Amino acid sequence: PPPPVGPALGQRGLNIMAFVKEFNAKTADLTPGTPTPVIITYYQDKSFSLELKTPPASFLLKQAAGLPPVGKRNRAKGSAKPGRDVAGKVTVAQIRTIAETKMKDLNANSVEAAMQIILGSAKSCGIEVKG
Repeated sequence: PPPPVGPALGQRGLNIMAFVKEFNAKTADLTPGTPTPVIITYYQDKSFSLELKTPPASFLLKQAAGLPPVGKRNRAKGSAKPGRDVAGKVTVAQIRTIAETKMKDLNANSVEAAMQIILGSAKSCGIEVKG
């Protein structure tokens, strides 16, 4: 794996090849280029566990709004002036879908509460919600 993952695993004495195999197996069904947060827990016996999280809400919102990828990392950008400039538009149905996807990673008890969190992220990105 590229830095900083490779050196971080190596200095803890973890088997990098085992990590790569397990990571690739768990992420095989993901679309290439999708940022996926991962929590790596390592143990004293040099074993480890991986927990994949859902992609960031901002990524899912920009994807739903159809914002084109730009820059070195080939990622979409939101508005430079949220609240003034609109970078893109999404529907309430798309917000609900994103909230349902992110539900396990959010600190929300209902889909409606999760939708409020996603609406806040949309506002921060300069994405307008229609409907």
